Formats: sequence, C-alpha cells, structure tokens
Amino acid sequence: MHLTTAGESHGKALVGIIEGLPSNLKIDIAEIDRYLALRQSGYGRGGRQKIERDRAEIISGVRNSVTLGSPVCFAVVNDDYKNWKEYMAPEGCDTDGRKLTAVRPGHADLTGLKKFGHTDARNILERASARETAVRVVAGTLARQYLRLLGVEISGYVKCVCGVRDENVYPFEKLESAKQNRLFMLDKDAEEQAVKVIDELKAEGDTAGGLIEIRVKGLKSGFGSCMSYSEKLDGLLCGALMGVQAVKGVEVGMGFKCAELAGSKVHDAIYTDGEKLYRKTNRAGGIEGGMSNGEEIVLTAVMKPIPTLMKGLDTVDFVTGEPTVSAKERSDVTAVCACEVILESVTAFALAQAVSKRLGGDSMGEAIQRYNLLKD
Repeated sequence: MHLTTAGESHGKALVGIIEGLPSNLKIDIAEIDRYLALRQSGYGRGGRQKIERDRAEIISGVRNSVTLGSPVCFAVVNDDYKNWKEYMAPEGCDTDGRKLTAVRPGHADLTGLKKFGHTDARNILERASARETAVRVVAGTLARQYLRLLGVEISGYVKCVCGVRDENVYPFEKLESAKQNRLFMLDKDAEEQAVKVIDELKAEGDTAGGLIEIRVKGLKSGFGSCMSYSEKLDGLLCGALMGVQAVKGVEVGMGFKCAELAGSKVHDAIYTDGEKLYRKTNRAGGIEGGMSNGEEIVLTAVMKPIPTLMKGLDTVDFVTGEPTVSAKERSDVTAVCACEVILESVTAFALAQAVSKRLGGDSMGEAIQRYNLLKD
C-alpha cells in the first residue's frame, strides 16, 4: 500500500493517490468528511478554517462506494483558491503580488530557498504547509476503515498544551470522547487552564505546542519485523508521525522515561494462566523487538509551537540581506487538535501498510480470512 500526495496550500486542490488498497472495501465518505472537519476544529485556530470547508472527492478506484482494487485517487478542493488564483495559477500568474522573502524561522523557507534555487519563499511554503495534511487525513481514514474490518481501532487525545499537562491514564474506550472538548483534552481542569494560556498567548501574538497520545487497540502480534530493521514497526510508526509538520519527537510506550529507571521497572514481565501468556503492564507500548506484541500500541508525539507568530520573529530578508521581522502567513495560536487528528490518520496509514504487507490479498475477503488465521 502506497500513498502519493500533491498540491499546494493555496493551489487548486490537494490530491492523493493510494495504490494497493484491496477490492471490496466499503468506503464511508461521511466518516472521511467528519475527520476532515475535526482536522479544522479546536480552540486556538485561525481565520482560514472559516474559509475552507474541506470535503473529499473520490475521483477513481471506487464504484458505488466500494473499492475496485485499482489505484484510488481523491482530491480536497481549496475553496480559498479563488482568492489566490491571481498569484497561484499554474497557467500564468503574478509572482510578485504575494512574494515572501522575509524568511520565517522554524519553517522550511530559508533552507528550501537554498535547496531548490528559488528567491521567493512562496514556492517553498505552499507545499511545506500543514494544509497538505488534509490529504493524509483522507488516506488515513480509508486505512482506518480497512483496519476496522480486522478489528483494529485507533484513537487519541491531547495530553499537554504549552506546559499544562494531563497526568491521568485513560482506558481506550474513553479516548474518543476527547473530540467533543475544545482542546481534545480529557481532564476538564487541565483544559480550562490550557484555554487561559492560549488566550494569553494570543494577546501577546505568540503560539503554543503540545503533547498528543495515539493508541491502537486490537492489533495482533507479529506485525513488523526483527529480521529486517527497515521493517521495524516502531520505526515505521515513528517515521510516519515525525513526517507530520511541526512534530519534533515521538515516544513509544514509556519512551524517554526508560533512561531514568532500572530494567526491572521498564520491561513487561510475562505470565501464564496455564493456557495463555500475558503481561500485567504495557511499558513497551505494544511493540517489542520491532514487532507488535498484541498489547495496545501507545505513541506520544511532541508538536512544537507554530513558528509563524503574529508578532513576528527576527529574521533576514533573503533577497536584500537586510534584518527584518518575519512575515505573518497565518494566525493560529495552536493547532494541537488538528495535529491529533492528523497523527491518528498517519498512524492508521502506516499501520495499514505493515498489515497489508504481511497479509497480502487482492480483496478484503482474503485479507480478513488471513488475519483471522493469525494467533493473537
């Protein structure tokens, strides 16, 4: 299973092509659009979310809401393109009207200009923008629907916003309810504190990041590999999460806390009830030796504060070489809720890739049959 994406933030549309989806997968378009809407939600978002109303348009590979086994092509049209056509039209446009040379710290602007030989950061930021993740939410929701037929579910919540942290541990079944809350946090007191912090940062023209926990339930053991290190499941999943804009770190299970404790406090002892082997703890986060071990997979990702601050940051004009203040390209204070939805989505797709590689099968019937034959 492979995903290719294309499109610019203010271009005509964002496009994705998935190769390798089996035939006879029933597609729920409404669920795709629901996750797209969730990606645009959350406290602290800016004005563009009022312009765009993302919807998925399936172009090929699906008939009567069922996959055919051929590549699935889909698009998310940019409603804002009508306001940017003068500056973004592929056929010809005004390349000076929205030119950006005051490169923004924390973005791809400066390094991208050097790498690709441009003098206008517009040519870099339009593709580097996190708006591209709308396509990955579509692909991830399709992968989620594939995995669900195997009994695998994915959910998550926001654990921390700019230092305001929820230290509680929650059962998987409660995680989805976080999406009903303003910051996708489950601790109401922590969420109220975080809202106050966001309001203060907004008044100061500053931004916030956070911590997001993603969990996977129902995956059987043995996905990934200890024989080929490029196929380690933790490597694949962490790589997928690190591939999301603004993510600067990922933990599996206890993660960095493992460095602070003795081995007896880190590893999950194995027991038996006479018939089945089991663990009383899940400090490994569901992955041992690069393979799923049948426990819940637990991933925690760090989202850095949005690097475009309304008050700007000190920088240099790439063309003139003069000191200046970075441009204000967007007005979100935080996008931790969007990041949570995106991280669920890329986890789903990366996991579907690993699952489909092991199971094979041209149709969903074959995949389900093969999965059911596996031991837990």
